[in-house]
Amino acid sequence: MTRFSATSHANVTRIAIAQMQSGIDPAVNAQTVADLAERSAGEGAAILFTPEMTGLLDRDRKRAASSIVGEDSDLTLAKARDAASKYGLMIALGSLALKGEEDGLWVNRSLLIESNGDIAARYDKLHMFDVDLDGGESWRESNAYQAGRAVTVAQTPAGKLGLSICYDIRFPALFEELGKARCDLIAVPAAFTVPTGQAHWHVLQRARAIEASAYVVAAAQVGQHADGRTTYGHSLVVDPWGEVLLDLGGDGPNIGFAEIDAERIEQVRSQVPSLANRRPIPRLVP
Repeated sequence: MTRFSATSHANVTRIAIAQMQSGIDPAVNAQTVADLAERSAGEGAAILFTPEMTGLLDRDRKRAASSIVGEDSDLTLAKARDAASKYGLMIALGSLALKGEEDGLWVNRSLLIESNGDIAARYDKLHMFDVDLDGGESWRESNAYQAGRAVTVAQTPAGKLGLSICYDIRFPALFEELGKARCDLIAVPAAFTVPTGQAHWHVLQRARAIEASAYVVAAAQVGQHADGRTTYGHSLVVDPWGEVLLDLGGDGPNIGFAEIDAERIEQVRSQVPSLANRRPIPRLVP
């Protein structure tokens, strides 16, 4: 069994962030995750973060249906669990399309995998992307997916991790809850469209980091996919002050590395103690 020594000291934890171009073949996507895990561990990362829809990105729901299965049968999840155990690192699978508990509906589920291969946490995307864009694109996520019902926080070598997925970034109430939980870092895996990415991606990620006084780790899909869509890329790591530490650009798949520094979190929270100063908002009086 091949295992690497991850970099995780008392105050600093090295993480890997994967920018992917997932397609319609789960076997190819699953192998990509295994390869990324090997490289991440070899570079001393304690955690690998992957994008939304890591295992399957297919807007043709009839075609996708044959590949969407339960957790016990999902190839990407199985490969990720094996890789986590083999290489001794935690994997934050941005999300997988999986069969849900309600008949006929799927879930968009993020899974946090321990370094021994066990599943440490699950989070189902709360907010469904139901929009008509000016460019002619139309998305109705709620037609196929059931919305999540819970906020999820889990412990990692880098500290307390809050989970979210893509469109969730536009809903501050979720990130207020993650801030109240004193998350040290928040995952925002995504498959942003190009128009919305160009307009809002960086500013939203930076705003959420500042609001929560936490690192934001936003692994993204990028480029032209087999199903015909194009995604924005620009996977980011943002520090609690809102500084962009890593931006993988929009040219194609890539992997990058960053350090989560616990002292930096405490420094920012002492300088701008917005979490400690938060008060209930009074009701609006007409």
